[in-house]
Amino acid sequence: MNATESTPTPDARTTEGSHTAQAAEPAPPAASAKQPRNPLHGVTLEAMVVGLADYFGWDELGRQIPIRCFQIDPSVGSSLKFLRKTPWAREKVESLYLFMLRDQRRNAQE
Repeated sequence: MNATESTPTPDARTTEGSHTAQAAEPAPPAASAKQPRNPLHGVTLEAMVVGLADYFGWDELGRQIPIRCFQIDPSVGSSLKFLRKTPWAREKVESLYLFMLRDQRRNAQE
């Protein structure tokens, strides 16, 4: 081999690069591989609150989870502020969100 053969030429880089690119194609997100059965993985608290408010409405949401941020002048912002500081309330929201997902799947199958 001479010095020019050991140094990759632009064509060799393209060939090697395309081969490497094929081997390094985007894999499924690592997060989904780590927690494939966790329906809450990757779902933000905001998405949960918005989804619950759309599904149940604020009145029913306030009845299901009796906290002031859902009952008195409810908004996504005030709910997020409270839920981020209050772990027990966030757990209730996550639990109700899982119930909502199961209910939606049940209704879709019928």
